[in-house]
Amino acid sequence: MIRITVLSLVGLSALFAAVLFAQAPAYRITHTYNVGGDGRWDYVVPDPPNHRVFIGRTNRVMVVDEDSGKLLGEVTGIDGAHGTALAERWGHGFATSGNDGTVVMFDLKTFKSLGKTPAAPDADAILYDPASDRVFTLNGDAHSSTVIDPKDGKLVANIPLGGKPEYGAPAGDGKVYANITDNSEVVEIDAKKLSVSRRWSTELCKQPVSMAIDTKNHRLFSGCRSGVLAVSDYSLGEIVATAPIGTGVDGTAFDAASGNVFASNADGTLTVIHQDSPDKYHVIENVQTAQASRNMGLDPANHRLFLPAADFAPAPANARQAPIVAGTFRLLVIERSAAK
Repeated sequence: MIRITVLSLVGLSALFAAVLFAQAPAYRITHTYNVGGDGRWDYVVPDPPNHRVFIGRTNRVMVVDEDSGKLLGEVTGIDGAHGTALAERWGHGFATSGNDGTVVMFDLKTFKSLGKTPAAPDADAILYDPASDRVFTLNGDAHSSTVIDPKDGKLVANIPLGGKPEYGAPAGDGKVYANITDNSEVVEIDAKKLSVSRRWSTELCKQPVSMAIDTKNHRLFSGCRSGVLAVSDYSLGEIVATAPIGTGVDGTAFDAASGNVFASNADGTLTVIHQDSPDKYHVIENVQTAQASRNMGLDPANHRLFLPAADFAPAPANARQAPIVAGTFRLLVIERSAAK
């Protein structure tokens, strides 16, 4: 009887330890870089080969060292900074200037502006597609995508998208995908023909904004303002799975090494979702970040996630947004906890 009791206690202890391990946070904030500077922020774009992060900040793009948080420089001359695209092949970066509907081309070494390209009203997200060697903006109010030659910054074309686009992703095969937030759709852009080749509904996932891609399994991840992540099979053009996320999402990323999908949310959470199979997903955890930290960038080389944050003062009467407390802008670094 004593032997059975002891074995039972040992078994229960092992089970309890296993439960605790399963519930232990997988990701945590490992560094907080106090970057400072005025203005709100938007897209966060890591530059893995050079260990840098590009962050849109109202009238400029800040370039921050990934390892130290040091400000390396700024891209200026921007009116309404949103996204950044990096065309390493040509040594050029491209930043959207949403208020004047242009794109600023800059030198990736010096960060100096090399000129402006007319795009369209509300030029917002922007990405570089290596397969077609072209830059694509996603223009919200104009319901279009502006295509730019990354070699010289010249305008190539404007593609009607049939709705308000948010973020997108290149598939590496000559196709570019974008969320259409007002219609709750995904569109497929043929980067060579410069036209929309397909579109499909995100169904229960309303107002898709952020996007990430798994090119190995042909899956797209759309973060939606309705508190849902939609998984599309883009070879078929249909939704195959959904998962719950926090509210106010604006950033999504996929880490192929871990098989984890991330959604950064304005409610101060980072939802971590594991890909059990291409069509099956489950939420691992919701990491506490900071209120309004809804933007995010993933460096796939070191698997670090970068989220901007700041403190906010009380909003004045009739104000749309609460003002940022001066000097409180910071960059949160989130990493996976080391196995014990």
